[in-house]
Amino acid sequence: MPRGRYSLHDPHDHTPLAEEHFQCAPGPSGWRYVSQSLTPAGDRRGSVDLALDELGRPIRLEVHSADWQVRGAAVDGVTWVRTDTTGTHATEGNVRAHAFTGLSPAFLVATARLLRLTPSGSATRVRLVALTDPVLAPRTVDQSWALLNSEAHATDNGPLTVDEYQVTALDTGERHTVHLAGDVVLAAPGIELEDLQSPPSVFP
Repeated sequence: MPRGRYSLHDPHDHTPLAEEHFQCAPGPSGWRYVSQSLTPAGDRRGSVDLALDELGRPIRLEVHSADWQVRGAAVDGVTWVRTDTTGTHATEGNVRAHAFTGLSPAFLVATARLLRLTPSGSATRVRLVALTDPVLAPRTVDQSWALLNSEAHATDNGPLTVDEYQVTALDTGERHTVHLAGDVVLAAPGIELEDLQSPPSVFP
């Protein structure tokens, strides 16, 4: 069960945004990721609880940030309820999309798990509901993902396979690279892995 800490920053001006303390693990029904995030000053910032089924679909998502929370799942596309902490303002949404995305590194692992790409030059299009930071406002985005390379590296715990993805935002054409090892993000724009207390899980 990997556990560790990511530092999150603005990918454009490198302003520190949060530290995310996480643990994750595959299970009999899929994969689960839970985390708590702190502000640069050390105050509680939010949390993520994401569970995927064996096909990589989000069967349960609960995200807290600032004074907002979102609960969602893959139902007729993806469906969610967004509320404030008092429960006074609640809105429901449904979009013909594949999954969710957002600030947490969990969403990169989840999208890669959903797509299950093989190394090739071709890209796969995916529609996601982005929960924009910090108020978790939902926005539908289209991306393309391509697995450029999958390479095994020798470590003290045996070979570690690192997958290199190219992710393209289809509305702007902006491209970036994501490096994953199992269920851990090694490098991505705005994300740095600061501490990892056990090796990444290997998906079957």
